[in-house]
Amino acid sequence: MGKKIKLGVLFGGRSAEHEVSIQSARNIVEALDKDKYEVVLIGIDHAGQWYLNDASRFLLDSSNALPAFEVQNEDTVALVPRGGSRDLVRTSDNADLGSVDVVFPVLHGPYGEDGAVQGMLKLFDVQFVGGDVLGSAVGMDKDVMKRLLRDAGIAIGDYRTVLRHKRGEVSFEQVKEELGLPVFVKPANLGSSVGISKAETEEAYEAALDEAFNYDTKVVVEAFIEGREIEVAVLGNEEPIASVPGEVTPHHDFYSYEAKYIDEKGAGLKIPANLTEEQVRQVRDLAIESFLVLCCEGMGRVDFFLTPEGIFVMNEINTIPGFTRISMYPKLFEASGISYAELIDRLVKLAIARHERQQGLKTRR
Repeated sequence: MGKKIKLGVLFGGRSAEHEVSIQSARNIVEALDKDKYEVVLIGIDHAGQWYLNDASRFLLDSSNALPAFEVQNEDTVALVPRGGSRDLVRTSDNADLGSVDVVFPVLHGPYGEDGAVQGMLKLFDVQFVGGDVLGSAVGMDKDVMKRLLRDAGIAIGDYRTVLRHKRGEVSFEQVKEELGLPVFVKPANLGSSVGISKAETEEAYEAALDEAFNYDTKVVVEAFIEGREIEVAVLGNEEPIASVPGEVTPHHDFYSYEAKYIDEKGAGLKIPANLTEEQVRQVRDLAIESFLVLCCEGMGRVDFFLTPEGIFVMNEINTIPGFTRISMYPKLFEASGISYAELIDRLVKLAIARHERQQGLKTRR
């Protein structure tokens, strides 16, 4: 048996998706082949402090409730470059706790999925799973993402961007005239349906802006799109592959946070989706095209609406999709013949391959 890969699983974080991150990390660690991987759990609390965390503190909790990462001690850690290696160091006494081979940032939302952690890991020359800095940042920002997709000729829904300091310049009457009703109001840089509201009246619109601006200084207001919700999982770097498509049928008003992560009956998931062969080919090609247009690598879940006219409208991409036991990304690849454990293996190999590719680039003249 070869040397185990020391995999640092980075979870928790400062974003509103903190608890979802813990659920995803729990499932990933449970699925890892312990003969291949030595797991190092690195928990980040709401304040942004890093801690080494024993698995038994949260991973063995089998309840459906979304857990919070609560620190049990005061031994914080930091990632420090030392003599050619990048070691975890205990900040209280500067003790060297060893290095990791690859980091899996299971961090949803800002400060984890938006390129922030990726930039730090890249600066320290640490191999990491998932998108690079640019693809992560672009995939997180719904406004920038939509602009790039539109320029590439990929169908997107109508929308308006509202900046907090210019909120008064986009009135309800303007939104109603340009986008119709209802509209969905979302923080531009957040996921997991956090901060999202549906609005059909001026009062609801203003309340939706209040809610979204709690999480971001930029908000997107999207037109309602009548259609089926189709999702495709993508895996790879330069030559990605797409899963079979799946369909989400929300049982709530829309595919809410609770429906995604807490209520197993919150939505119907049909995998594979009931589509024609031509539609399957089309949506898989569009998912890969969107993934590449947005400079993504590693993984991504690409979400579409299929309109009654038969047009696939790209809604968004998630560059660190949920890995909970009811999440679509692993379920889609499982239906495509790639098990949960094999999926993680492939993601780690893609991280190593990208690092090796980038190591071949010159860094000085």
